[in-house]
Amino acid sequence: MANCDMIRRWESCVTHGNFFHALHKDVGGIRAMDKLKNRVLLVDDEAMNLTALTHILKSDYTIYVEKDGQGCLDTARDLKPDLILLDILMPAMNGFEVIAALKKDDITRDIPVIFVTGLNNAHDEEMGFVLGAADYVNKPFSSAVVKLRVKNQIQIINQMRQIKNLSITDPLTELGNRRFFYSQLEQEWNRAKRQQIPISLIVLDIDQFKHFNDTHGHVIGDLALRDVAQIINKGLRRSTDVSARWGGEEFAVILPDTALDGAETVAENICALVREHKFTIDDKTSAKLTISAGVKSIVPPRDDNYSVTNLVSDADKAMYMAKDAGRDRVCIMD
Repeated sequence: MANCDMIRRWESCVTHGNFFHALHKDVGGIRAMDKLKNRVLLVDDEAMNLTALTHILKSDYTIYVEKDGQGCLDTARDLKPDLILLDILMPAMNGFEVIAALKKDDITRDIPVIFVTGLNNAHDEEMGFVLGAADYVNKPFSSAVVKLRVKNQIQIINQMRQIKNLSITDPLTELGNRRFFYSQLEQEWNRAKRQQIPISLIVLDIDQFKHFNDTHGHVIGDLALRDVAQIINKGLRRSTDVSARWGGEEFAVILPDTALDGAETVAENICALVREHKFTIDDKTSAKLTISAGVKSIVPPRDDNYSVTNLVSDADKAMYMAKDAGRDRVCIMD
């Protein structure tokens, strides 16, 4: 099962009839590899099948393996692979039950599933498609067929992802846009509420940016916005922290599993980095800018007395408190 601190990656092989698996804790290494390859989760209770599928696919994809249905559900939630190859006949929880659970979960419902199974009658195949399977591979499987069917699904996934990325990315700063921000915030809020862990939100606004634009022109203003976006990302500490351009000269940072002290430190650091930066006007001239930040941290209550909308409103109010207090500072909403 994968989480922010440890990703369980099973590498399987069969030697003298024994099934060996290794636990890898190098999260950074895995993430670097994942940036180059799509991730495929293989789920089968038979070691020989896992080994054969791994051998077929490992040169083109980053492979993760689970031996049962519950392991599949846990790893799919934590790792969110691009594709799942799922056996049907497994003990405790069969493949039909697993895909039904995957499709009920907001986090995993969009992960395509290819059934790899010895069940090849029309009724079973129809049931799989009704439950949401993307494709079928029959056992005993051909390596060529496995490769082609996986490749087809991965191509669809990557094309859809490219379209989605264009729709949620701010073209100027290359940060996530407002739509992306609210999608991520809702997801992290629900996770924090479910796990009863803190979530923090920072809203940032460039001080007196209209005057900067009026003085130096919108082309220089756009360059300054790009610089601020890069500075904000530089000020973040973890890959799970999320930055977005909220609109105009406003930005937002989502800090999952972060209490007030940590959020305040991040906000102060970003303000300091902006304050120290020299914004280029021309070859001989630079200018200074500052930023005001508002912070709100909370463990979401299980009831509905405080919502994600309240979180955004409170962080925004805290940012305006920083403006009213003289700008270039961080204010916290209790």
